[in-house]
Amino acid sequence: MRYAQIVSTGRYIPEKIVTNADLNKILGEDVDQWLVENVGIRERHVMAEAETTSDMIVAAACQAIERATIKPADLDLIIVETDTPDYLSPATASVVQAKLGAAKAGTYDINCACAAWVTGLDMAARYIATDSDYRNILVAGGYGMTKFLDWHDKYTATLFADGAGAVIVRAGDAPGFLSGKLMANGIYHDAMGIYTGGTYRPATPEVVARLGKPRVQFVKKFPKTFNSDNWPVLVRTVVTKAGLTLDEIQFFLFTQLNLRTIEYVMDNLGQPMSKTHWIMDKWGYLGSACIPAALDDAIEQGKGPKPGDNVVFCATGGGMAMAAAVFKWTGVRGQGTEIDP
Repeated sequence: MRYAQIVSTGRYIPEKIVTNADLNKILGEDVDQWLVENVGIRERHVMAEAETTSDMIVAAACQAIERATIKPADLDLIIVETDTPDYLSPATASVVQAKLGAAKAGTYDINCACAAWVTGLDMAARYIATDSDYRNILVAGGYGMTKFLDWHDKYTATLFADGAGAVIVRAGDAPGFLSGKLMANGIYHDAMGIYTGGTYRPATPEVVARLGKPRVQFVKKFPKTFNSDNWPVLVRTVVTKAGLTLDEIQFFLFTQLNLRTIEYVMDNLGQPMSKTHWIMDKWGYLGSACIPAALDDAIEQGKGPKPGDNVVFCATGGGMAMAAAVFKWTGVRGQGTEIDP
């Protein structure tokens, strides 16, 4: 049997910081107290003007590759998860391959918004389980959403940030990936997103003159309780599918948008907050990069999963796409918990 194991992690967070106090000045109103109390965000990081999504992913990937004690040439596949690509076409994964010098690796992007990294993890696990050509797969989420922000729109400027997170998924002889499930509710496809720039609304001079440059926006209401309604069901489904109980899960990681939602879901699952981790307070919302970045941060702080622990990843993205996966944690390199090669 071949099992998919997460053997290393990496992240990249840009240097520039925009605090809630900075947004108070930009927006001309106090948003700090509401953000802290209702969402949990205190500040966010913003990529440099010349930085691209692929630049951030390469930085995170280099960490993960080094910690896995492999070279870029050892990668068999690069799966990039982003809805802020370098280009509409070709795939940002091909840019990452070129910048890494990972000439042997196949490449493709996944865009199911912020559910993409868990989706990519699910797909990588299934490649490894079914095809011996795949041994080392880079699964990397990148988020450059501030390039698509109107900083005077308080509904988006207060939330979104930039960064990247990556893992190396490797074939091993012990679990590994235990279960996964993908879901979606497509009736909300037109509720939140970047709706200019594709075939639906090409970014012609006339469109840009009328609506401005492509930007992320909320355009239709969707249930505020979407995540709190759906995450408990999705988590229970994949945990049962893995042959486990909730109490046998030692670590949970969710999309890092709203700390209050995570608190509610953990309570609904009957689990203590000590079994999870969050980063939105210091890094803002990182979309498809948020879960791998949170995983890397938790491990670095000694709060992450230990070898033998069962781990759940659960994500939601625009669309509304959802994904969850359960892993038996085998340990990671370079951050205090070692595994055999």
